[in-house]
Amino acid sequence: MIEAPEAPAYLETLLLVLDLFGVFFFAVSGSLLAARRRFDLIGSVFLAFLAGLGGGVVRDLIINEDVPNAFANPLYLIPPALAATLVYFRLVTQGRLRRTLLVFDAAGLALFCVTGTRTALAAGIEPVMAILLGVATGVVGGLLRDVVANEVPEIFNRHGLYAVPALFGAGLSSLLWTLDVFNWLTAGLVMMAVFAFRLISFRRRWTAPNAAHGSSS
Repeated sequence: MIEAPEAPAYLETLLLVLDLFGVFFFAVSGSLLAARRRFDLIGSVFLAFLAGLGGGVVRDLIINEDVPNAFANPLYLIPPALAATLVYFRLVTQGRLRRTLLVFDAAGLALFCVTGTRTALAAGIEPVMAILLGVATGVVGGLLRDVVANEVPEIFNRHGLYAVPALFGAGLSSLLWTLDVFNWLTAGLVMMAVFAFRLISFRRRWTAPNAAHGSSS
């Protein structure tokens, strides 16, 4: 591990807020998927918590935090509960359920790959390993959500890139941190870039190379 510089208090607060928004966006995607699969309210709440908190819990366990943030700070319980409530009362749905789910999922991915990388760097993790933890924070919640709901995980969906935008965001965040220019503005710009990257790749059906060179799609 490397010794990480102490971040300003305002940046810590901002990143906590962004992390909570990331939890909310992923949690909404979980509850929307539960609605699409016609799960009951308990299933919706479970998927909301799993999608919203799964990536952060895995990250914190790997970093060897005493207690993962999701269990140490009660604020992390609010976004999943709110997400399940909004979906239950149909305040988040609007017909094109698949597109709505995609947008919330992309927003969660964008926030988590940045905040996850920054959390790992602040804990003293080497930049390259911090990138991997940032990607894990971004994709694990959605992976768990889809597996539990018996869906093909988005990370394996051929219609659009998923892990690549997360890797881009995590790598750029690590670079900005190394250059000592990681702040609220640069973090926000990276998040917006990842969000746009994910949605454009889905719309244009960009794909990563096949596992075996020369094989058909």
